[in-house]
Amino acid sequence: MKLFRLIVLVGFCIILTPSDIFGQDKLDASIVSDLQETTQYAFGVSEERHFRGVLSLYDKLVASGVGVSDYEIVTKGMLVKQLVKGSELETLYKKYNDKVRVTVCSVAMEKLGVSEDQLIPGMEPVATWTVRILQLQAKGYNTVTY
Repeated sequence: MKLFRLIVLVGFCIILTPSDIFGQDKLDASIVSDLQETTQYAFGVSEERHFRGVLSLYDKLVASGVGVSDYEIVTKGMLVKQLVKGSELETLYKKYNDKVRVTVCSVAMEKLGVSEDQLIPGMEPVATWTVRILQLQAKGYNTVTY
């Protein structure tokens, strides 16, 4: 009887545990099918964890077979201070440099004292975060902001 209870308990734990813990790398086929409608993606982020998450999402989309023609991360806020040469995020971004475009709000750069030559190579300043998101939406990108 104790063994049966243990098996039931372990079974419930497995069923109720989020699949991300087990490292699910791919999306369901129905999600992939829906996402094939538009192959351009843009994400507005202002925190490191969201920046990392959106880069990870790129890998998940590609691994799942989702067509990605354009993928842009528009950054603002305090995150901008972390997007400089020699930072931990520079090492992370090197893997994505030719695949993911990162644009940086020039207003945030000015307020935080970050110059264009300090940015991680491949990252580009834009007029403002808001205007860039609106521009990408006008071009038909799927957009999500955090």
